[in-house]
Amino acid sequence: MSVLWSLLAFIVAISILVTVHEFGHFWVARRMGVHVLRFSVGFGRPLWRRRAASGTEYVVAALPLGGYVKMLDEREGEVPAELADRAFNRKPVLRRMAIVAAGPIANFLLAVVLYAGMYMIGVQGIRPYIGSVTPGSVAAQAGLQKHDLILQVDGRAVQSWEQARMALLEDALARNTLDVRVRTADGAQLTRHLNVGGLQLLSESPDVLGRMGLSIWRPSVPVIAKAMSGGAAERAGLKAGDRIVAMNGEKIASVEAWIHAIQAQPGKPLKLTVERNGVSREVTVTPAARTVDGKVRGFIDAQIQGVVPAAFRDTLRTEVRYGPLEAFAQGAQRTWSMTVLTVRVLARLVVGQASVRNLSGPVTIAEYAGISAAIGLSAFLGFLGIVSVSLGVLNLLPVPVLDGGHLLYQFIELVRGRPLSESAQILGQKIGLTLLGALMALALYNDLYRLFN
Repeated sequence: MSVLWSLLAFIVAISILVTVHEFGHFWVARRMGVHVLRFSVGFGRPLWRRRAASGTEYVVAALPLGGYVKMLDEREGEVPAELADRAFNRKPVLRRMAIVAAGPIANFLLAVVLYAGMYMIGVQGIRPYIGSVTPGSVAAQAGLQKHDLILQVDGRAVQSWEQARMALLEDALARNTLDVRVRTADGAQLTRHLNVGGLQLLSESPDVLGRMGLSIWRPSVPVIAKAMSGGAAERAGLKAGDRIVAMNGEKIASVEAWIHAIQAQPGKPLKLTVERNGVSREVTVTPAARTVDGKVRGFIDAQIQGVVPAAFRDTLRTEVRYGPLEAFAQGAQRTWSMTVLTVRVLARLVVGQASVRNLSGPVTIAEYAGISAAIGLSAFLGFLGIVSVSLGVLNLLPVPVLDGGHLLYQFIELVRGRPLSESAQILGQKIGLTLLGALMALALYNDLYRLFN
């Protein structure tokens, strides 16, 4: 069911984003005096069609994975003499550039609307309280401490960990020192300076906070979700719903801390204080020893979930919400920030300062589409906003077959006063197809690697 849900969410997302992209081309082409032969939502066999008085055919097709716009063009077929002046190729170069650029611009404008909708609905999040700080890390060197609440990153107010993480990553890619304003546990407000110049934030590991030495403070009680058949947890008598209160007489600080403690003690009997149906009992479990990445670790073969104690829920929970005008302002700011971040990541990929493991393909996109849609409308709008920005940026890359490649050809024509030769354009198209195919293959490989590892 989850696979079908992800597939459905993926189809909806791609259909919306690509259709809006193509509508941008369509809308500007009409205003530039170009005759549009067909505007299709989807590909393949038409399910519905209607021809307008203008001569444009509107189609809804069977394969709902985007759409396309077909314009009158003498390079693609014979054009009636009475319509020659409305052919795309006959228009001045600046008009053609406007038509080509309109698709990516439509994606950026859509992202603003999507993010504005997300902020008007409200974004649920966790307040950016710092958990443990890794000794010797840049966070520790800056003086950040457990239970500090992050208020600002380089002057930008943050209300949740999602905002704080994005701000830290964006600014760390732009400068070597970050100013982080925090409120300490005793109520004092201080500015800490993080020296992030030497960090490889775009390496294979996506844990940006971990590389800075930060973690999220989320006090939680471990609860057994499922004890695997024949595993150490089942042999010890642990059952689904058991709350782990203490281990060897010490209170459990968090799910993560408990899991690390288990992994660090393979083969050693551990006395657990378990609460089941309101009754406390003692259980002894011995973690099985297994070698992972050359190290022997302990496993009890159980699925664990964390439950935040009621006393901390109001402290940690937050919602980022704005009125309509402020939501659109924040949407525009978010779109700009995500655009700049995407360009910086791509630039570092080109020069080898970022791992190609950061590339994601259709499998990962579909997975996140399903997850965000399951969370709620606000999360799905945020997901659509990110992908819309990515689609806009990628289409502007100066690679033939993409909109950016066509803009490159047209810019050369503008400078030279005449277009490139047909053979040069065909060669560029072949190179572009090769590069695009290689990029798609790499992204799909990364998807499959993540899926099976």
